[in-house]
Amino acid sequence: MGSKAKELRRLRSTRQLMGIDELTDCGVKTAKGEFVFFLVRPDNLSVLSSEGITARVRALMELLRGTDTVTLRALDSRESYERNKIWYQQRLEEETNPAIRELLIRDRAFLDQIQTTTASAREFALVYPVERRSGENIQSWLTTLAKSIRDRGFHVRLAGEQDLKRLLAVYYQQDVTTEYFESIDGERAVTERE
Repeated sequence: MGSKAKELRRLRSTRQLMGIDELTDCGVKTAKGEFVFFLVRPDNLSVLSSEGITARVRALMELLRGTDTVTLRALDSRESYERNKIWYQQRLEEETNPAIRELLIRDRAFLDQIQTTTASAREFALVYPVERRSGENIQSWLTTLAKSIRDRGFHVRLAGEQDLKRLLAVYYQQDVTTEYFESIDGERAVTERE
């Protein structure tokens, strides 16, 4: 990559680098079109009977089969500790002090325990392209779509701006700890001073 291309890439915004033109109230606009996100809260399958699980799978199949344009996204909603565990392993290989080695082993085991207890922490989103039809109100289309999803037995809500930013943060950098995402870097610091 030439220096001019690197400079142009450096000057692009984060949204441009991700291919997002704009965040809307409940989705994103990209070069491929506009998409809305519905957040789906899954049932706790461990308390359902085998018949209940079969019914949930069938309902999901019907929902996905109902339209060619829906995409199901399953995202981690927990932090990944893989880099930390690799660091502990490297550190363990270098360490000669038995007491420090024992602490490193315990820390690594603790990270394993955290990952095991949060292994089922997933978020699911149904992503629909916005099909603009002349004379159709987008809000009534979203309401009808949400009702159709609920009628199949799913707990669903339309994603808001903060939900979208959180989903993007989890997808791109596995950030599950940030509670509020600013639209512009430093926005909070500027508004707190005013």
